[in-house]
Amino acid sequence: MPQNKGQPEIAAPTLSSDGKPTLKTIAKISGLAVPTVSRALNDAPDIGSETKKLIRKIASDIGYVPNRAGVRLRTGRTNVIGLVMSTEHDLMSHTARLIASVAGGLRNTPFHMVVTPFFPDQDPMDPVRYIVETGSADAIIMNQIQPEDPRVAYLMERNFPFATHGRTDWAERHPYYDYDNAAFGRIAVKQLADRGRKKVLLIAPPKQQNYAQHMCAGVTETGPQHGLQITVAGSVTSDSLSDDLVAFVRQTLQDDPSIDAIVCASTSSAMAAVAALEQTGATVGQEIDVFAKEAIPFLKLFRADILTISEQVNTAGDFLAKAAIQAIREPSKPPMQYLEVPSEETPEA
Repeated sequence: MPQNKGQPEIAAPTLSSDGKPTLKTIAKISGLAVPTVSRALNDAPDIGSETKKLIRKIASDIGYVPNRAGVRLRTGRTNVIGLVMSTEHDLMSHTARLIASVAGGLRNTPFHMVVTPFFPDQDPMDPVRYIVETGSADAIIMNQIQPEDPRVAYLMERNFPFATHGRTDWAERHPYYDYDNAAFGRIAVKQLADRGRKKVLLIAPPKQQNYAQHMCAGVTETGPQHGLQITVAGSVTSDSLSDDLVAFVRQTLQDDPSIDAIVCASTSSAMAAVAALEQTGATVGQEIDVFAKEAIPFLKLFRADILTISEQVNTAGDFLAKAAIQAIREPSKPPMQYLEVPSEETPEA
């Protein structure tokens, strides 16, 4: 049967000795040279978007899968980006969404994502060293960033491509996507002051992480300007177990009934705070406000009167994927960097 006009004729494809489609198969079908097919599949900037689309469609239709060993021999690359994530991080609102959005950012590129977890009792350097020393990825994306993060220092020293979800004290030197947590803290204080609140309990992230320091500074420096007293939780963080958070908040409210607002750095800590205050007989949005940031619009479904600001983790993952690819392909270019600033608008009540 004749093919539709303008469509490549799929006939007698050239297969490898094991019967799998090859670059030559795609070249024969498309009528393009093998080097052009290879460059299109590798998203080369000098290949037009329509040509790339055609080549990718043919590759998908015939089930072409690159030979990883061959790619590495030809280019020295694995076409893998390693996403290094803690197993204990706030899975419901950040980690799962970040993984999905990085994967989305790598669609229609030759790169694939491999998630490498590290455990609470493990040195966070271990997975980073493993990837670098084994050459098992071309770049690394990681979060839970510290001000002088040893992982970042190690990667910069070795000129190994990477991007971070969060900033270090050397942020001008490396790719990152970050959320302005100091601005979040300032907005939270202002909105709570406008609602007549006087004493705020802050459940901050773990203090060794840079975004915790930014958030604490935003809340504690702005609070006195608006006549608010600020107490920062000392024995728990927004990453603590829910039972520990509930027990801490309940006891704190019983010891100090004048607390009339709680600022939370995560969805899970906000839910724990609400559970605790309800156990004391209070109602969220009445005796006590709860103000939180979240990556997934969930908290309003839990309690409609929680005050929320959104963090665009979908945008973060897509940006980090592109930043990592640029760091691989164009290391001499200035690193891609973005700071997401939360809206000054009043959160939904």
